[in-house]
Amino acid sequence: MRVDVVTTFPGMFSGPMDESMLKRARERGLLDFRVHDLRDYTTDRHRSTDDAPYGGGAGMVMRPEPLFAAVESLRQEGPGRVIAMTPQGQLFDQRTATRLAREPRLILLCGHYEGFDERVLEHLVDEELSIGDYVLTGGELPAMVVVDAVVRLLPGVLGSEDSLHEESHSSGLLEYPHYTRPPEFRGWAVPGILLSGNHGAIARWRREQSLLRTLRRRPDLLAKADLTPEDRRFLETHADVPSPPER
Repeated sequence: MRVDVVTTFPGMFSGPMDESMLKRARERGLLDFRVHDLRDYTTDRHRSTDDAPYGGGAGMVMRPEPLFAAVESLRQEGPGRVIAMTPQGQLFDQRTATRLAREPRLILLCGHYEGFDERVLEHLVDEELSIGDYVLTGGELPAMVVVDAVVRLLPGVLGSEDSLHEESHSSGLLEYPHYTRPPEFRGWAVPGILLSGNHGAIARWRREQSLLRTLRRRPDLLAKADLTPEDRRFLETHADVPSPPER
C-alpha cells in the first residue's frame, strides 16, 4: 500500500513512522509512506496555506489552491482515495480501517486552523474522517492513527495473522483478558481454566469474558456485534447487566 500525507508540519511524522510495526512494514516493502509539505504547492512568496474567512470571524481557513495543486500532482503518479482529517468527519472505527486496508493508495489531508475551504471538501476529497468527538490542533495525529490502524491489517505486516481476529473490535466485541507468567503475582492468580490445557474450555471462557467485558464497558457495541443464540443466552443469565439489544 502507498500512503501520501499532505501537511504543513511534515516533521511531525519523522518519529512515529520510523518505529515499531510501521518501520518494519516500510523496510519489508509492504508500506510506501510519503509525506508532502503543503507549502511546496503554494505560489506566493510567503508560502501561505491559510487566509481569513469570508464573512468575518475568528481564526483562519486553509486555502483551496495549494490543496488542489498537491492532490492533482500526486494523482499524476496514479489514483488514490483522498481523505480529509477533520473533526466533522465520519467517526473512524475498525470497520473503516478494514475497508481502507483494501485500497491500494490513500492520500490523507491534514487540516488546521478553522478547517478546510468548503470547496476542498465538496470537490476534492472522497471522504472525511474523525478519530473522536474532540478537537485537536491539526490533522497530523489523526492521520497517524489512521495509518497505524490500517497498515497493521495489511497481509504480512503482523507476525501472527490470528491476532487480528482476536483483537478488540475485530468481531464487534472487546477482547478478553490476557495473562502471562508468573501464574501468581502478589497473591493474584491466573484463572485456572487458562492453565488447564483444555483448549475448548479456554475458547469458551474467552468468548464469555469478551461478551461480559463488552456488556459492562461498551454495551453500545452489542447492537452491531455478531452474536450467536448461545451468546445471547449466556448474557441473559447475568442479572447484573442488561440483555443485549436485538440486531
